[in-house]
Amino acid sequence: MTGRKAVRDGYDSLAQTYAEQRSDDETLGTTLFDDLLADLPDDARLLDAGCGQGTPVLAGAGVSAVGLDFSGEQLRLATENAPRAALVQGDMAALPFEDDAFDAVTAYHSLIHVPLSEHQRVIDEFARVLKPGSPLLVSEGHVEWEGSNPDWLDSGAAMEWHIAGSEATREQIREAGFTVLDEWSVADTCAEEEGAQKPFFLAER
Repeated sequence: MTGRKAVRDGYDSLAQTYAEQRSDDETLGTTLFDDLLADLPDDARLLDAGCGQGTPVLAGAGVSAVGLDFSGEQLRLATENAPRAALVQGDMAALPFEDDAFDAVTAYHSLIHVPLSEHQRVIDEFARVLKPGSPLLVSEGHVEWEGSNPDWLDSGAAMEWHIAGSEATREQIREAGFTVLDEWSVADTCAEEEGAQKPFFLAER
C-alpha cells in the first residue's frame, strides 16, 4: 500500500504543476480516439479510470462520462476542466460500479502507477464494468520498470511508477477476456527521457 499512498500524495502535491506541464496532444496521438467516441451510442456511459485533472476524453466526450481518480486534488482540477463529467474518488483495483455499467473504458497514463502485483486485477475490473462488445483504451510502458523520482517535474513532490511493459500488458488484457484490436505509440511529454513514448492498446471485451 506504500506505493499507492506515495502516488496519491504525490499527485495531491503536484497537481497544478502537472496541469501546467502536460500536453493534451500526448494523450491523443491517433484518430482512434475520435473513432472510439464516434462508435458509441448516444446514451453511452464512458469511464475514464485515473482521470486526473480531466483528460481530453473526459472533457470532450459527448457521451455520459464518469471520471475516477484517488487524488482529491486532481479531481478538484477535473471539476474545472471537465464540468459535465461525474467525478468519483476511488481505486481502479476495486471500481465502485456495478457489472456491465459502461460502454467504454479509457485509462491514460494511470495503470503505470499501480503496483505490478495489481495490474491484472485492475484490467479484470475494467472487464467487469464493461458491457460485452465494448472497447477499452489503455496506455502503459514499453518495457518493465519500477522506479521513483523525489522531485518529479521540479515540483518538490515524489512520484512512483510501476510499469509492466507491452508484452505483459498485452497478455493481461487478453487474460481478462479482451481481444486486442490495435496498438500504437504516443510521445510522453512528461517523461524525463527525451523522445520517450508510451504504447496504447485498443481492445474489445
